[in-house]
Amino acid sequence: MPDVRANGIDVRYETVGSPDDPALLLIMGLGAHLTDWPAEFCSQLAARGFHLVLFDNRDAGLSTAFDELGQPDPAAIMRGDLTTVPYLLGDMAADAAGLLKELGIARAHVVGASMGGMVAQQLTIDHPDLVASLCSIMSTTGDRTVGRPTPEAAAALMRPPATTREEILAGAIASSRVIGSPAYPASEEWLQQRAAAKFDRSFRPQGTQRQYAAILASPDRTTALAGVKVPAVVIHGEADPLVDVSGGRATAAAIPGAELLVIPGMGHDLPQALWPTIIDAIVANAGRA
Repeated sequence: MPDVRANGIDVRYETVGSPDDPALLLIMGLGAHLTDWPAEFCSQLAARGFHLVLFDNRDAGLSTAFDELGQPDPAAIMRGDLTTVPYLLGDMAADAAGLLKELGIARAHVVGASMGGMVAQQLTIDHPDLVASLCSIMSTTGDRTVGRPTPEAAAALMRPPATTREEILAGAIASSRVIGSPAYPASEEWLQQRAAAKFDRSFRPQGTQRQYAAILASPDRTTALAGVKVPAVVIHGEADPLVDVSGGRATAAAIPGAELLVIPGMGHDLPQALWPTIIDAIVANAGRA
């Protein structure tokens, strides 16, 4: 997995599939690594005729950390005091744009999950010439009245960061039981394996807090999404407790001609049983481009 210098930072990326196929950029969510896209999911998506580009967002995985910016104050940010905000989703979208340009990719189909969906939306707004189609999964528009978490999911999100490998493994299981898909529960073994691999690769809880501050401080994208002209599909779990399905519905309503796929029993994850459904929706939307 190489690095490139993009938008002034080092971005760790990986590719899957043939470079001769159309490019498809995958953007993961809060505190997530490029490896949080399951390898088998990526293989199946690439087999449908795409050259996948996955990358670590700033402050996550093995891309540049912004520790020198210190820790944000989420409570102050929610009161409107943005003095501790390190960067915005627009900066993260610029990272993605810079990566595509450095790789010589003129246009890419863009898929984002959770915070990655927010970054994908912002990328489409700010750099429309780089985006061939947009898929926003379990995300929202930035309108604070939609996509709100349940109290239990909010508590899981705000849990104090784990400090040891053992706490990470236990937290992965506990969080999954709160925000995961009730109809498609993941096994404890699978959750622990993924959490352990992620911890061993890179552990940056402070970076996650700065990404969260970017979400809180970034403006509502609803009006800007009305100017999106590429094919768009919005995928959301009907049982998502972390980003309520109203966030997905609002996203689809904001984008002209967007298709909305609400999946019963799906929470805030990507259950293996639903990969065919999700991949089919991505492929069909890209085909509309």
